[in-house]
Amino acid sequence: MTLPPLSLYLHFPWCVSKCPYCDFNSHALRDTLPEARYVDALLADLAAQAARVADRPIVSVFLGGGTPSLFTPATLHRLLQALRSTLRFAPDVEVTMEANPATVERGRFAEYAAAGINRVSLGAQSFDSETLRALGRIHQPADVFRAADELHAAKLANFNVDLMFALPAQSVAGALADVVTALSLQPAHLSHYHLTLEPGTVFAAQPPPLPDQDLAWDMQGACHAVLAGSGFVHYEVSAFARAGSQCRHNLNYWRYGDYLGLGAGAHGKLTRLASQVERASGSAGMVIERSVHLREPRRYFASAAAGPEWREVPTADMPFEYAMNQLRLHEAFEESAFSARTGLPAARIAGALKRLEARGLLAREPAGVGGVWQATERGRQLLNEVVQGFLPGAISAAGAGI
Repeated sequence: MTLPPLSLYLHFPWCVSKCPYCDFNSHALRDTLPEARYVDALLADLAAQAARVADRPIVSVFLGGGTPSLFTPATLHRLLQALRSTLRFAPDVEVTMEANPATVERGRFAEYAAAGINRVSLGAQSFDSETLRALGRIHQPADVFRAADELHAAKLANFNVDLMFALPAQSVAGALADVVTALSLQPAHLSHYHLTLEPGTVFAAQPPPLPDQDLAWDMQGACHAVLAGSGFVHYEVSAFARAGSQCRHNLNYWRYGDYLGLGAGAHGKLTRLASQVERASGSAGMVIERSVHLREPRRYFASAAAGPEWREVPTADMPFEYAMNQLRLHEAFEESAFSARTGLPAARIAGALKRLEARGLLAREPAGVGGVWQATERGRQLLNEVVQGFLPGAISAAGAGI
């Protein structure tokens, strides 16, 4: 058995203001941004966890938020240099930074590239000024156009544009206009998300007027057709990319790879080979552990040097976790890939696969042959239902022939 690829996620918890739809761990910046102090905390956090990853190569790095682009290029250069001195970055490591178009000063993308950033994700969300105002965004469409021009000038052509649809009072024509405008910026990647009302957000408490489900489906279908016609491959539930430009960091997540999490509220997942004692006690061939940090920045500052809290994933939960990630991708997967990522025999999920196949939600690729599987078109539309077929109770029932 070999360990899966390893990524690195760093969370930057501050934003200029909190958007009313956002349920991420983000906090409105009230005072001066504590750049140097936060980098020190991230590095102390890394020191507490570094022994867990030993000499494993880092295949991707993702600076997420919050708004990482509030941090200066000099600060991020210092951070990335320090990370490289502790961790072994792969020669072709992908380093992504999320950016709010309103927070990047003119000319800074070239400096971010010099600091080691080689991929950027722009939070556009929409190109309609009224819609942006309704979403609580602090930027205007012109900020996104300028940012895209500067990304190309900085030779950071590998960038993503984040868009949402089913927005307040949005029409199909409005959703299509956003996609067409995004494509005019010549991104390598486009993320296309359905706006949802998440518990605990302002929108959940005070819902804006949103399109109904039928209209949202019409928007999604029309937008996906335009993206396909423009040469973008729909490779994940909400992700589209030109050939060779899939986000390697997210692919590692969806293929149930490992990731080290640093920062306030950051999560991690690490795999190790089970010991002989653990195997003898009925453990899987691999032990998977998940970590989580305290979310509030002040509490993170106080706890960073101690590292996050860790918990072991029960063996019974591994099939569900694997399916919840892998089935987001439109690629087929082999039963052997399940075994390689979990250390469990493929027989553990064989019954669930067959039962979902009988319902027309999964299909063998090629048809009826071998242990290579893919969600059908109907299965993609009912993905939550498909994934629930891998819950511990469902796995037991499927194994019993029910």
